[in-house]
Amino acid sequence: MTQVGIKIIGISGSLRTGSLNSALLREAVELRHRDVHIEIVPIGELPLFNADVEAVGLPEPARQLRERIRHSDGILIATPEYNFSVPGVLKNAIDWISRPVADPVVRGKPVAIMGAGGRLGTARAQAHLRQICTGLSMLVLGQPEFFLASAWERFDANGRLADEPSKQALAALLDAFARWIALVGRDRVRT
Repeated sequence: MTQVGIKIIGISGSLRTGSLNSALLREAVELRHRDVHIEIVPIGELPLFNADVEAVGLPEPARQLRERIRHSDGILIATPEYNFSVPGVLKNAIDWISRPVADPVVRGKPVAIMGAGGRLGTARAQAHLRQICTGLSMLVLGQPEFFLASAWERFDANGRLADEPSKQALAALLDAFARWIALVGRDRVRT
């Protein structure tokens, strides 16, 4: 166990500077328990996945992301919903970290999913993401689910989550995720 206790990698499925999903991750950093460390890792520098590129050697951004995940206890993903599904940039990141097949750093890794979006709060994207993660043998937290509907109404002008019930729901998700990591065995997933 490290000095920080539980180490979580946070990934936003949006590259937009003013992304509410990235803001949601930053709120998670603020609301986390003191024994939990969340490192937000950007995915915008990852090239599009290409097996020919992989065969020559992992691009540095992909190698760094894989190593951060390898040495973490879990992954917290904030996904927007694009065209009723997972954003391409997020799926691309998952493609990189799920390879090579002989050494996927995501196998057996606990993951929690959340999202800030429109009327359904990214429910369809989260359903697709759960399917992807389960197919990769990731250990997806089942409950509670966190769908931040009408997200633009819940953040203030400084990009801070201003809605108290939403903050409480996010804190509950983070607490449940920490318990989930402990349950599935943190020492088993961090190498």
